[in-house]
Amino acid sequence: MRPSFLLAGIGSFAALGCTNGSHNPGDAFLTLDKNAEKPVNIVLFYLDDSGFADFSFNGAVGYTTPNVDRMAMDGLRFTNYYTAQPISGASRSALVTGCYSNRIGLTGAPMNGSPIGLAEEEETIGEIMQANGYSTALIGKWHIGDAEMFLPPHHGFDEWFGLPYSNDMWPNHPTMKFPRLPLYDGLEVSRYIDTYDDMDQLTTMYTERAVDYITRQAKADKPFFLYFAEAMPHVPLGVSDKFRGKSGAGLYSDVMMELDWSIGTVRQTLEDLGIAENTLIIITSDNGPWSNYGNHAGSSGGYREGKSTTFNGGLRVPCIFYMPGHIREGICNDLISSIDFLPTLASLTGAQQPKRKIDGVDFLPYLTGQTKEAPRKYLCFYFRTNSLEAVTDGQFKMVFPHTYQSYEVYAPGMDGQPGHLGRKEVTETELYNLRQDPGERRNVMGLYPEKEAELLKVADEIRADLGDDQTGVEGTGRRAPGRDPGSVPPQAR
Repeated sequence: MRPSFLLAGIGSFAALGCTNGSHNPGDAFLTLDKNAEKPVNIVLFYLDDSGFADFSFNGAVGYTTPNVDRMAMDGLRFTNYYTAQPISGASRSALVTGCYSNRIGLTGAPMNGSPIGLAEEEETIGEIMQANGYSTALIGKWHIGDAEMFLPPHHGFDEWFGLPYSNDMWPNHPTMKFPRLPLYDGLEVSRYIDTYDDMDQLTTMYTERAVDYITRQAKADKPFFLYFAEAMPHVPLGVSDKFRGKSGAGLYSDVMMELDWSIGTVRQTLEDLGIAENTLIIITSDNGPWSNYGNHAGSSGGYREGKSTTFNGGLRVPCIFYMPGHIREGICNDLISSIDFLPTLASLTGAQQPKRKIDGVDFLPYLTGQTKEAPRKYLCFYFRTNSLEAVTDGQFKMVFPHTYQSYEVYAPGMDGQPGHLGRKEVTETELYNLRQDPGERRNVMGLYPEKEAELLKVADEIRADLGDDQTGVEGTGRRAPGRDPGSVPPQAR
């Protein structure tokens, strides 16, 4: 195992955009002990379609999430965090590789039976952790290709218990036809999720498996990386009898309370096993809410639009880092993205960075106070096949002409039925001052000429690298996805 670091203690924390009660600018909020005997374990929770305001610490109404609230208050909250893509498959491929998903040829939410998936040559966060002597597991949804060659055990995960794609890709979908939904254990289908009663048990089954995995690693004194990709609150919603009706505010609220229980159960397990102080927990979501599902959808907290759009409602989601005794409570409003997790966690654990070019940046030197300037200067937002729709520096966001599906045209659906999606168009380049207008309602193009020139230059540079279908630029930096044209998913054989 390469050198791994244990966070050696709390420092007073306020690095530029990061603050806590002591507010000493430039101080580190954590320090690293290179001689520590125990490496850092990591648990990464990745919720599905959870919006910015779906936890009570961020304004949820009608229910409370006390476990996550505690971790938010006692941990580090990134309030200017963006997921890399506003849709499941692309978001997850970006997360596990540290790349804009279009760099590695993956876009959208692949359907079951897709011949395209993660290329063998791409290094995942699971693979770099494995190479550093870590046990690795994915519990939950994968959605980066369901042909056997694309499944998690072939891409860095020692264990996998979960679904190959979204939980709505099943025979009970309200508008589309799908085959039976397989629940995998490793490379074998252990059972099928055929009924709503089956769906109700997913959160409990995942949580029990997570507790079992963590317990086994602790007993073996083995460092671990657990990627816990919860099925919920993606439709169709499922909740166990433990929480059905508990909120008094409807099924979505019950689901969020059960997710809070799931996260809290994992945290309590770490405490009971005596490994909480050397385990970093991260909580975030793949994208914003699927708002046309109405009362079965989450809350964007007032941000514009939702899932499958590159407005903030589709991209701005909660992000918490929690490690008791080593991360002081605080808020960081510097620009950060899900693609930054891989290089940052590699540095934290002493793992090697990927050999191929990635787009994530390493935040660890900034968080430890070794550097005083936040490493991410800009973030670009691609959608559809390869369309550059926006770029931001964290305060200003430039939005380029494109068409998009809108939740603001028709009334949403109810009780698991989707409402109609409208179609809108951005016809000219727009600029938003997110400090004053985080809801992206007031176009200020023409008022900040220097900032406009700066962001246009950034856009041209990323187009030269990754291309842009909107402007016809090909780009030179994209890589081919994995392809398996003749494959048939194992459950259909």
